[in-house]
Amino acid sequence: MSQSAVEEAAERHGAQLLPEELRRMNTGVDQDDDSEETDSDTPLWHRLAEQRVGTGGFQKLLGWIILALALGLGGFQIYIGVTYSLDARQQRLIHLLFVLTLIFLTVPAFKNKFGRSVPMLLVDLGLIAAAVVVSVYPIVNAAELARRAGAYETTDWVLGLVMTVLLLEATRRTVGWFMSALVLFFMFYAWAGPWFPGDFAHRGATIERLSSYVYLGNDGILGLTLGVVVTFVFIFVLFGAVLQKTGGGNFFIGLAFCLTGRSPGGPAKGAVVGSAMMGSISGTALGNVATTGPFTIPMMKKVGYKKAEAAGVEAAASTGGQILPPIMGAGAFLIAERTGIPYADIVLVSIIPALMYFGTVYLFVDIKARKRGMAGMTKEQLPVLKEVMKGGWHFLAPLVLLIVLLLQYVPPGRAGLYATGALFIVAMLRGISRLSLKDMGEVFVIAARNTLPVSAACAIAGIIVGVVGLTGLGLVISDVLVSAFAGSLLLTLIMVALASLLLGVGLPVTASYVVLIILAGPALQELGLAVIVTHLIVYWYSQDSNVTPPVALAAFVAAGIANSSPMKSAFHAWIFAKGLYFIPLMFAYSALLMTGPPSEVVIATITGCISLVAVAMAIEGYLVRKVPGWQRIVLAISGFMVMTAPEWTGWTESLFGAHVGSPVFVWAGTAVTCMFVALQLIQHKRFGPQIIEPVAPKNNASASAEAAPQPA
Repeated sequence: MSQSAVEEAAERHGAQLLPEELRRMNTGVDQDDDSEETDSDTPLWHRLAEQRVGTGGFQKLLGWIILALALGLGGFQIYIGVTYSLDARQQRLIHLLFVLTLIFLTVPAFKNKFGRSVPMLLVDLGLIAAAVVVSVYPIVNAAELARRAGAYETTDWVLGLVMTVLLLEATRRTVGWFMSALVLFFMFYAWAGPWFPGDFAHRGATIERLSSYVYLGNDGILGLTLGVVVTFVFIFVLFGAVLQKTGGGNFFIGLAFCLTGRSPGGPAKGAVVGSAMMGSISGTALGNVATTGPFTIPMMKKVGYKKAEAAGVEAAASTGGQILPPIMGAGAFLIAERTGIPYADIVLVSIIPALMYFGTVYLFVDIKARKRGMAGMTKEQLPVLKEVMKGGWHFLAPLVLLIVLLLQYVPPGRAGLYATGALFIVAMLRGISRLSLKDMGEVFVIAARNTLPVSAACAIAGIIVGVVGLTGLGLVISDVLVSAFAGSLLLTLIMVALASLLLGVGLPVTASYVVLIILAGPALQELGLAVIVTHLIVYWYSQDSNVTPPVALAAFVAAGIANSSPMKSAFHAWIFAKGLYFIPLMFAYSALLMTGPPSEVVIATITGCISLVAVAMAIEGYLVRKVPGWQRIVLAISGFMVMTAPEWTGWTESLFGAHVGSPVFVWAGTAVTCMFVALQLIQHKRFGPQIIEPVAPKNNASASAEAAPQPA
């Protein structure tokens, strides 16, 4: 991550809420980094223009054009959010026109010098002209197209091909080539259906039919997937941009350090809590890393975490922001729209699992700190809770308003609009967070820039949705999965997890969720899972594109801040984020998502938390003392027994012919884990801490070093 990007992410508003130690971290510069300071006074729109065409007279003009387009997009979204005017198709076409124009103006086609050259800019202007044509055509000819629906003319399918090509290129620039290649494969499958073997064969679709279907049909580019971005997602991205510019991130970071900073490995725990607070209202892992990482990562390194570990902690914690209510990322809004389940209900059932995920990350961080004898931060290094609350309490009001509105079943888009307005008002009432005209402009530019990859991915994912509907591929894959694994829910879940891992190599979270749910979702439902359980399992598994090698976007951003190896950072993020894989198993086999009576939900929560402790001890080989190898094996089996208890009932019947109810396995695994935890605590009290890898804090952390416990 570039120095300018880090400085842009770590806004100066509200910095006085933090002590000098943390304010120095605001620059995001590692102490060993010799990067030069950049001109932070240059408006973001001019910086984007400079990245696109370099310096020169045309750069200023392009910067003002970018600002005008960002203001236009933001103004249009606010307008339709307030008035609910224009039909859904018109809203999506206008939104897509803004998005395509901004992508071709701000994102170079190539990373080399030619990609930022004037000739390439002329090509991009031609692409923008084409985008105008294909976006305006369905609006102007809406009545005529409706009259001859299904009997489209040459102009219709040709413009559909143009729209498809534009989206392929826009997606390649913003998301990556993998997504574009995947869409091309699906289109090839739709066209070459008769040539495929077995159950995958179908009648095939002509280019004319396929093009017009994905361009003008209800299940294609202009379908529900893009509609979610237009209706809900942009408003919450705008909310996050306002929070970022007003200094709300500093408030939540300061509050997190107040709560956790004195405990062992305090900065890492501050990263977990701060990322939970910030991520719950930003709904984006990458933005969360960029906002909180410049503070937390240097402090983690200061108390003894390795560079890659610090980056991994931040990436894993920030990823949790996309599963923690009230704002859970674009995927949660897609779940609500695809299932018809109110967003408030999705929020309610997601609270407990999300807190369990952050608890798991926190536990891994605590184990790592105790294993190495790390100390917490000194009193002088920590912010003062009273001062933090005094300076930033007003940021809590919009968050409370948002939660109340969502729980009152106010439509998410309208609730987000009200919360954004409230945040802007309370920020402007206080000098510590008041925005200048430049800041206001940057709010809209940040929101527009952060929306581009999401909108592009969701629009082109509509082509995949359309192909699946046109060919019946989803039902075919569902039948194949159920037949191949003989109706085994566990094997099917493992296959879905592996598929999400493969898709995560090239797809962002939202796109990965869309592809997986239309392909594997029917199989999970056929095996007896409820609709909301199926969708949340797929959504959780889709998060691994942020933290799982070889492509782990959140970990790579964190690695840039930490000046560490991207692959090592991704590996550590994968370790810390293990809850993404284990907790969805509990969705399928327990009442954790409130799919049973309250007593069952309580039991599932308690035993589930204990099973996660067992898994953490088995992986790390430590809790407060070293765990012997044989105990690690027993703990792994115990944790897995609790998570998948119904499967153990089936295995017992198959192997021994005896029926043992699943509660027996739940309580047996829980009892074994509790016994080993108690044994650890008794040994700790009797013999003291057992440090495996003592690490001396760096630089000026002598006070922390003195406070660190000595090896037993």
